[in-house]
Amino acid sequence: MSDTPANADCLFARILAEVRAALRGLLPDMPEEIVARVEVTPARDPAHGDMATNAALLAAKPAGRKPVEIARDLAAALAAKPGIARAEPAGPGFVNLTLEPAALQSIVPLVLGRGENFGQSAIGAGRRVNVEYVSANPTGPMHVGHARGAVVGDALANLLERTGHAVTKEYYVNDAGAQVTALAWAAYWRYLQAIGTPVDEETFAALTPTGLQYGGEYLVPVGRKLAEDHGEALAAPGRLPAGPAVWFDVVKAETLTLMMAGIREDLALLGIRHEVFSSEAEVLASGQVDTAIAALEAKGLLYEGVLEPPKGKTPEDWEPRPQTLFRSTQFGDDTDRALRKSDGTNTYFANDIGYHAQKARDADLLIDVLGADHGGYVSRMRAAVQALTDGRTAFEVVLCQIVRIVKGGEPVRMSKRAGTFVTMRELIEEVGRGAVRFTMLTRKADAQMEFDLDMVVAQTRDNPVFYVQYAHARCCSVLRGAREMFGVEITAPESLAAAETALLTSEAELAVLRRIASFPRVVEGAALAREPHRIAYFCGELAGDFHALWNKGREDTALRFLHETDRAASLAKIALVEAVAVTLRAALAILGVEPLEELR
Repeated sequence: MSDTPANADCLFARILAEVRAALRGLLPDMPEEIVARVEVTPARDPAHGDMATNAALLAAKPAGRKPVEIARDLAAALAAKPGIARAEPAGPGFVNLTLEPAALQSIVPLVLGRGENFGQSAIGAGRRVNVEYVSANPTGPMHVGHARGAVVGDALANLLERTGHAVTKEYYVNDAGAQVTALAWAAYWRYLQAIGTPVDEETFAALTPTGLQYGGEYLVPVGRKLAEDHGEALAAPGRLPAGPAVWFDVVKAETLTLMMAGIREDLALLGIRHEVFSSEAEVLASGQVDTAIAALEAKGLLYEGVLEPPKGKTPEDWEPRPQTLFRSTQFGDDTDRALRKSDGTNTYFANDIGYHAQKARDADLLIDVLGADHGGYVSRMRAAVQALTDGRTAFEVVLCQIVRIVKGGEPVRMSKRAGTFVTMRELIEEVGRGAVRFTMLTRKADAQMEFDLDMVVAQTRDNPVFYVQYAHARCCSVLRGAREMFGVEITAPESLAAAETALLTSEAELAVLRRIASFPRVVEGAALAREPHRIAYFCGELAGDFHALWNKGREDTALRFLHETDRAASLAKIALVEAVAVTLRAALAILGVEPLEELR
């Protein structure tokens, strides 16, 4: 294993390389798999230093020595390394590290040199990742639940791109099945209304296969567009309902086109653009499902059998019927799964296998971002992907819990346009794109969250969106003030590059530098854990450190950013402020949130 850091931006990676090299020097026979597990993490208590390592604890057993003994020797070796001021054994075998101020001060020119690319990593090594997210049925407007999955998926895709993965952003259009049939009938009713049919809604509903399932006003414009394009050609004489053979295929196709256009517009309002839109109907028509089933059969993974009844209360209509089953238990699932029903038709799971087989051809990893109600779906699809690709393509799912919208302390439930839910468009229009995106990422995806409409527009520190944007706006205010005091050249890249960062010595300034230094590590950790909310947390922490430094300047004039009689000190502090702003912009870019230079 090389001691060269994988991420040159990451101070933690550089210190980790020193720790591993020192461990090898002390214990030349240490297995490399043990060395690879060594970590350097931020110290939990600032009084214990800047970083800590578990190297001695991991090395004790294979070395046949006590952890505290190895920690003592390792600390002595690390204390001599450049950039490390102190290395001290602690507890049962940790080593605490305190860095030289220069190691932290060197972060400023690094950030300024890298710009908003600061924090990029190559850990993905070009691994091809398909991230499928949103994939809402095109049967109605997107609601706030879709918004959370959309934001989580988009931020995750951005995060993976930031760490060197080759990412494809995909939307799976569920344009087949009973729900699309119901949509077509509902759109046809709105068409009949638009041309002035004498038939009432109840009478028409009785003609449909399942009644009018989609009754929101969002289909009124669809009906008007159909009337505008086709006149009365889709109706029987007297503007009465015609048989489905006259209108069904046309209405279904054009309604789906219009609904998807609306979904794309809603996603664009949220700053989301998928690169691939795959159609369920096309997957079914292409024969990919049967091809995938045949591939599993050729591997000896299918058989005819009868599944056990569902756990819990058995449905009254359940019958033990023979079906074509997939041996998913061979791949970690808790039961085998049906691919074909007793009547020979494919199950929904089989259709999904065909779609994932298509995606897997061009990906090393498939990530689906789904609602929390899809938890039982994970193990079966992972088994199918593993079986189809012989383990070449991995499969993961990120589950998103529901969002509860509140205003004035009360739940917001109704949308006149949608009928029964708050639409994503309404939410964006209410609070803005940035507030929606950032707020959706303030909790882990699988945790339920409450979206407080009053809080996300309040200009208080309790509002994480405002708190972070205020920090960036304050940075911009300092930089504007610097140009007014010293001239525009003071913030030019060449001026900032010449800043004497050794003058940044106060504990409040070093705290900001420690936080900035942790950003590349946070990015890598968030990508590996598939947890983009960690970036939002980081933004809040960096904003907090910067606000604390700002406030200390009110009490201690030496900590103020601008000193008209001391250009050198001012330049160092201006460089620090610019580094904060750059880091915030880099983090917000991952979240898809535009930084603000002024707050009004």
